[in-house]
Amino acid sequence: MFQLLYKKNAIPLIAVFSDDFESWYERQEHLLKNWVTEQGFMAMESEYCVVPNKEGHVDVVLYGVRDKQSLRWVLSNLSTALPVADYCLMGEWSYDEKQALALGWALGQYSFDRFKENITPDFARLYVEDPLAVLAMADAIKRVRDLINTPANHMMPEHLSAYMKKLALSFDAQFSEVSGTELENNYPAIHAVGRASDHAPRLLRFEWGNTADPAICLVGKGVCFDTGGLDIKPSRFMRTMKKDMGGAAHVLGLASMVMANKLPVHLTVLIPAVDNAISGDAFRPGDIINTRLGKTVEIDNTDAEGRLVLCDALTEAAALQPELIIDFATLTGAARVALGTEVPVFFTNTTELSDCLKQASVDAEELIWELPLHKPYLNQLDSTVADIANSSPEGYGGAITAALFLNEFVPENIPWLHFDVMAWNTRHRSGRPIGGEAMGLFAVYTYLQDTYGS
Repeated sequence: MFQLLYKKNAIPLIAVFSDDFESWYERQEHLLKNWVTEQGFMAMESEYCVVPNKEGHVDVVLYGVRDKQSLRWVLSNLSTALPVADYCLMGEWSYDEKQALALGWALGQYSFDRFKENITPDFARLYVEDPLAVLAMADAIKRVRDLINTPANHMMPEHLSAYMKKLALSFDAQFSEVSGTELENNYPAIHAVGRASDHAPRLLRFEWGNTADPAICLVGKGVCFDTGGLDIKPSRFMRTMKKDMGGAAHVLGLASMVMANKLPVHLTVLIPAVDNAISGDAFRPGDIINTRLGKTVEIDNTDAEGRLVLCDALTEAAALQPELIIDFATLTGAARVALGTEVPVFFTNTTELSDCLKQASVDAEELIWELPLHKPYLNQLDSTVADIANSSPEGYGGAITAALFLNEFVPENIPWLHFDVMAWNTRHRSGRPIGGEAMGLFAVYTYLQDTYGS
């Protein structure tokens, strides 16, 4: 996939900018003009033109670029469309621009083929200046996609535990988990959601880094499959619910970015891993359950289970007194109604963090969008028999009320980011096939790098 920047006989990849195409065309020799015209190449985005030499072999590859503000996905299609060979970038690119182009090249070669026979992919290779840095980011995104795409019968809580333990060991992090009676007694909301399944619920954890460094905590919703519980989902909504552990996948991907790039932080990752199943012991609408914080919750809807497992994990995160808590969750359909499937929603309890994330979104060229923690909506979660209800029967502002529920478990003095993501591509785009997807990670990692990077 990647090698060093220079290799003798590597085929040059030459960018042609769309708005400069006519001027570029006029500067070319007669033979190249004729070839480009015959091929219909106009330097449009994602368009490319293979130019042969006199022997009929590939001499150079021209590719269209709209502008330098959107480079990440420019080479994604080329990385699988071009003949298998060695290629290199030509032109005046900055280091960051070359890294963005190379990352798109790598992600364009992604496919989830774990359960297919006789798959031996052989792709074109791009020679880049700093392959390890690109591979660290590509590996993190692949990690997220693979975890989400893995079917639930291969990604239950015990599988997620084994995966997380292996990841922790690979980075010399300390892994632990809580399950069984200890979970029931200390993290009752996590236990309540997962107790109906034959696959025991658990709270997964690893720590990495120097304890003297700034502490950050990542929390990911790990609902390995979501039937909806007794408030069962219709089949068309249940079909993709293997992705309901997408929050867990996101924090593991983000953690691998942090660890691979050796950010000077003390990192804790917490994942409440459950299977929201149906049995005689399933939690019910109308039940009142306890939480680790001590608040009681009336169950309005068993399909609002993600916030229940997260509230115990957030309480645990807050007890660590970190500088920052970030959680990711495939939490609400309401967020998708508000912004569609491709724009991650975020909430935060501090204006400063909001401003920083918005700038990081611009710098990372990844759109994320803030919704307000509008506290007057908290009355939609009023309960006459418990401290709070887990959802509102009215259904208005569902992404906001879900975030407000979580906010009840995060102290005001700890900066907190909550991401409500789809974690799934519903259509194919360059470098982004249908299926599991990392959303918001480029922006969040950019923020972490800007804040904590050396």
